[in-house]
Amino acid sequence: MRPYLPLKALRAFESAARHLSFTRAAQELNVTQAAVSQQVRQLEERLGAPLFKRLPRGLGMTDEGMALRPVLTDAFDRIEAVLRQFEGGHFHEVLTVGVVGTFAVGWLMPRMKAFQDAHRFVELRLLTHNNVVDLAAEGLDLAIRFGDGTWPGLVASHLLEAPLSVLCAPEIAERLQGPEDLADETLLRSYRADDWPNWFAAAGIPPRPVRGPVFDSSRLMVEAAVQGNGIALAPPVMFEQELRTGRLVRPFAIEVKAGSYWLVWQKSKAETPAMRAFGEWILAAAGENT
Repeated sequence: MRPYLPLKALRAFESAARHLSFTRAAQELNVTQAAVSQQVRQLEERLGAPLFKRLPRGLGMTDEGMALRPVLTDAFDRIEAVLRQFEGGHFHEVLTVGVVGTFAVGWLMPRMKAFQDAHRFVELRLLTHNNVVDLAAEGLDLAIRFGDGTWPGLVASHLLEAPLSVLCAPEIAERLQGPEDLADETLLRSYRADDWPNWFAAAGIPPRPVRGPVFDSSRLMVEAAVQGNGIALAPPVMFEQELRTGRLVRPFAIEVKAGSYWLVWQKSKAETPAMRAFGEWILAAAGENT
């Protein structure tokens, strides 16, 4: 039968091993130096092996002590991390979500309070990206991406269709009588080179060269359009506020599909309560838009 090992003795050893000093361990644990020494000695007796070498000037570690220390340090760190989640009298779980910037500002922000009010145990951390993201490398629990839903190693749940349409400032819209009038305008571009050609095809007009500025974010591209710097091709569903206030106009009903927004996570990652709560909430909220 394994010996019963008192928690205080294990804590005393771990602290003394980190500091290589009974005195500094005592200061950290708010006990006397003699108490730390006694607890370590009792632990050594129960294990039947020395953990420290008592040197003339301080402490050294035995092989047994060096084997035990990292295990205890990791265990105490993990216990402390979980206990910190109970601050305020209730459990907190950190959830880190990577979000395409356009989706974050245009769709998620107006609805985030509803999630927080319904799931107070979740401490949400949002990191924006421009649709290039590595969940494992960036420590993300979930991510929201734009595309066709096929990414190696990831599970994808469909959130929203986001067809592209012409968006521009009101003063520019006034001079657009039909799609052919775009030939005289600056057309703002995304990193997807086929967006405008596909829209021209949907509008039934011949393709034409597109030489406007290129943006890696639809949010930034549409802001340029709002300021009168050209015409954007972007998903109106992500710019409802600008359209509602009249800062942005959709002159034509013609739209073309370039992809959808998806909630994704690693196939190898175990689902946590926070992941489940966020996933169920956002899928339900996105379903209200369909």
